Amino acid sequence: MKNIIKFAVVVSLFSIGIAAQVQLPRESQRQEVVQTVGDATIRVVYHRPNVKGRKIWDGLVPYGKVWRAGANEATLFEFSRDVTVNGQPLPAGKYSFHVIPESREWTLIFNKDDGQWGSFSYDAAKDALRVRSSIEKALFTESLTYTFGKVDPDGVDVYLIWENVQVPFRIGIGNIHGRILSQIREGLAGKTGAERVPLLNQFANYVATFKLKDHLDEALTNIDASIAARETFSNNYTKARLMAEKGNYREAVRLGEKALEMGPAATPPANPNFLDLIRTTVAEWKAKM
Repeated sequence: MKNIIKFAVVVSLFSIGIAAQVQLPRESQRQEVVQTVGDATIRVVYHRPNVKGRKIWDGLVPYGKVWRAGANEATLFEFSRDVTVNGQPLPAGKYSFHVIPESREWTLIFNKDDGQWGSFSYDAAKDALRVRSSIEKALFTESLTYTFGKVDPDGVDVYLIWENVQVPFRIGIGNIHGRILSQIREGLAGKTGAERVPLLNQFANYVATFKLKDHLDEALTNIDASIAARETFSNNYTKARLMAEKGNYREAVRLGEKALEMGPAATPPANPNFLDLIRTTVAEWKAKM
């Protein structure tokens, strides 16, 4: 009998050990969303409560009180570089995200204590930034959602959406074009001869792609230096794009057609789809002459 009891105890303890290893799902599921903007990465980690037929605003979530902006652990925002939120500066790092909801406008809070459970231990003295944001009507959304909207080279719109409300705010990354061009200039300063050509092309291509009119003359100087070192269909087309940005469509067409002539004989030959794109672009320039 004693042996049977001992065996039962051992089996029971073994079963408890196995059960302790089972990862049980949470009612409010975890989600992580990441967005790259220029040279920055924005990461949001949060848990998604459901409406479940409840009154959310000024009900489950009271007006005028700090809320974790999710469920379980406080929502986390992480920025790989310094940013702005609705135009206000916020250093790179991890932050717990809290809000104070109201009927028309919310307070958004980025707090330096990024490891807290909910907002129960929230300490306003650790706030890194508070900004205000107006709320908007939204289509009904059962599960709390954070989503990224319009993405520009220098920022992105972020939305907190739940039930029939959405709260938009803008995260900016500053003068991305200025930073990139400065980095290329620094690289050029340390190169000589043929080593400079890839960076010369990179600078000119960047200016042409983003239509940076304030830097057109510098880009033309760089692409002329590239052509002088070694003329290719690629640098001719880059210069054509720059000339088009300056409004000199006649010269843009001449250089574009020259690029089309050189493309098939290039090493390796230019991609046929890319050549078709150049033909279409040249036709558009001709229409503007």
